[in-house]
Amino acid sequence: MEQYYHNNLYLNLLLLFISAVSLSFAAIFYKHRSQYYNHPNLPPGRPGIPYLGETLDFLSTGWTGRPEKFVTDRIREFSSSAFKTHIVGEPTVVLTGAEGNKFLFTNENKLVVVWWPDSVSKIFPFSETTSIHEESRRFRKFLPQFMKPEALQRYVGEMDEVARRHFASLWEDRYRVEVLPLVKKYTFWVACRLFVSLDDPARIAELGVPFDDVASGIFALPFDLPWTPFRRAIRASKFIREEYLVGIIRRRKAELATAAAAAEEDILSYMLTATDDGGEHMSEIDIADKILGLLVGSHDTAAATCTFVVKFLSELPDVYDRVYQEQMEIARSKSAGELLNWEDIKKMKYSWNVACEVLRLTPPVQGSFREATTDFIFSGFSIPKGWKLYWSVPSTHKNEKYFPKPEKFDPSRFEGSGPEPYTFVPFGGGPKMCPGKEYARLEILVFMHNLVKRFRFEMLIPGEKIIVNPICVPANGLPIRLFPHKA
Repeated sequence: MEQYYHNNLYLNLLLLFISAVSLSFAAIFYKHRSQYYNHPNLPPGRPGIPYLGETLDFLSTGWTGRPEKFVTDRIREFSSSAFKTHIVGEPTVVLTGAEGNKFLFTNENKLVVVWWPDSVSKIFPFSETTSIHEESRRFRKFLPQFMKPEALQRYVGEMDEVARRHFASLWEDRYRVEVLPLVKKYTFWVACRLFVSLDDPARIAELGVPFDDVASGIFALPFDLPWTPFRRAIRASKFIREEYLVGIIRRRKAELATAAAAAEEDILSYMLTATDDGGEHMSEIDIADKILGLLVGSHDTAAATCTFVVKFLSELPDVYDRVYQEQMEIARSKSAGELLNWEDIKKMKYSWNVACEVLRLTPPVQGSFREATTDFIFSGFSIPKGWKLYWSVPSTHKNEKYFPKPEKFDPSRFEGSGPEPYTFVPFGGGPKMCPGKEYARLEILVFMHNLVKRFRFEMLIPGEKIIVNPICVPANGLPIRLFPHKA
């Protein structure tokens, strides 16, 4: 009898547990579905499975080298340039085409604001008294003063000097190199030099160790556990901001106070001397936050673009020859040891057309998120407040409506007036257009100049697979064989 009682108790507890789990799943399912069916006139689409939605489909198309497939498949399926889905834990409307880009870019800070997953704010914490949107607006008010072309002109020679030292130490006298990791060293070195005047290779390498943890953890699964890349990124970010960069900031403040450094020396000096609308200076930790954000933002994307420049120049000898001719005309006009200057950059028209075509076919970033700040209508569909919106770069870059024969590499697309507005968007658009666009242009062109005047090259893995995770990169880092030019 007692045994029967215990068995019956265990059975009841098991049934209670199963019921609780079932109710929890039912609640999650109801909440997941209700987000889609409690709003009238939403775009067509589907919510996917509870919690995950269609996130795995969204990510897997990038992992398999076809990031545009998630969007193009649904455009075809629903016969609509806007569709609803559920990705990265959020109900989302994807807007495509030039019309979608124009709508989002022209309604920034009116109907939509920039949005990042909560995991990003754990790695890049913002002020406790201001939101991510307020911090972003504050930063963008003075950043263009450093990043605009006329301000960057004086740094062309510094970029060239870094590039020369980079190629001399890591490329020359080598038979084979893997491009992506080397170019990451170049872009990091340039950023350290121009942002905080850090030029000692040993100190740059020292900073590079925790920096790599931050860069690799930004888009890792947000599991805050001791052994995960996400936790390592949080710890590394804290160390870089609160110890490494704050130390550099304090030394620079002392140098500025004694006139040992100039206000225009680099972006750090500019931040230390600039004031906001209220005449207030930024705090040390705020400056450290912004410097780390700049280092990350200028690192992987530019490195990926430079890497794909090497790939396409290797595959297209006619394009390489024209770039080589243009760059050698510039090189022959210089005296021995003379560095590049702004006038030289202005002559690199064909080289920049090539870089733009690289950005069209292999944009480092495939899209970005916004958040609706109010209910609004787009193309006859209702978009509820709080929903996320995603704009897709490949939806125009690889659309024959905007770029005939979109898979063909054709730099002439960028001659004259270039592509139609809102179709070529590797740097975004509107108020949130990447403020580092001109910086990236200089960095890429200086790299191209130093590359082609030294080498021809060939890919060691022809047709190497391209993946997006989350930056678009060659799957194997693009190993190449180098053929130095004869003196």
